[in-house]
Amino acid sequence: MSEPSAIAANLATIHARIAEACARANRPPGSVTLVAVSKTNPQQAVLEALAAGQQVFGENRVQEAAEKFPALRAAHPAMRLHIIGGLQTNKARDAVRIADVIETIDRPKLASAIAEAMQKEGRRPDCLVQVNTGEEPQKSGVARHEADAFIRAAREEHGLPVSGLMCIPPVEDDPRPHFAFLRDLAARHGLKVLSMGMSGDFEAAIAEGATHVRVGSAIFGARAPA
Repeated sequence: MSEPSAIAANLATIHARIAEACARANRPPGSVTLVAVSKTNPQQAVLEALAAGQQVFGENRVQEAAEKFPALRAAHPAMRLHIIGGLQTNKARDAVRIADVIETIDRPKLASAIAEAMQKEGRRPDCLVQVNTGEEPQKSGVARHEADAFIRAAREEHGLPVSGLMCIPPVEDDPRPHFAFLRDLAARHGLKVLSMGMSGDFEAAIAEGATHVRVGSAIFGARAPA
């Protein structure tokens, strides 16, 4: 695990790169939120990031997030937790209970489970629709040609508080066309949040309009095996 000074230094570097990317894109400073992807990193690493001023974190697995974050909230009430991994319907209630944002709504069954969980828990975390822009069979996300209809259904039929979209482009592709597709899709639906871009491509995502970038290894170092 990185030393505390290393995590703080890495965060400062990423924030500087975000600011530079915003300047190149003629976007105002502070228009992009850094989601520090803490998955597989211990609670101590999150504490070090919090000490360095980072407030927004991303976790893939609900169970791992539940082990790390509830104990931190009392001391860090401004902290926000995003669930960024594929979500099983049987984890919907846990996700609603713990998350501030669920980024991976991608099918009707999950939308229904999340809506039911919100009613039971009395919490309404923001929701993003995940779009499989590369049509990759191994990845979560609604298909491109189904995205418009699914976004409408998630909002109108299921009543979810959908605030934006998320994608993970294929690693071998130029990511910018994928980011541009997501930006244009969001614009059609009046959605303001675009979660796109990771450690290797977040500057390209910012150029295409990302509002949130998800960065893990460039902050916390190489991850332990999941």
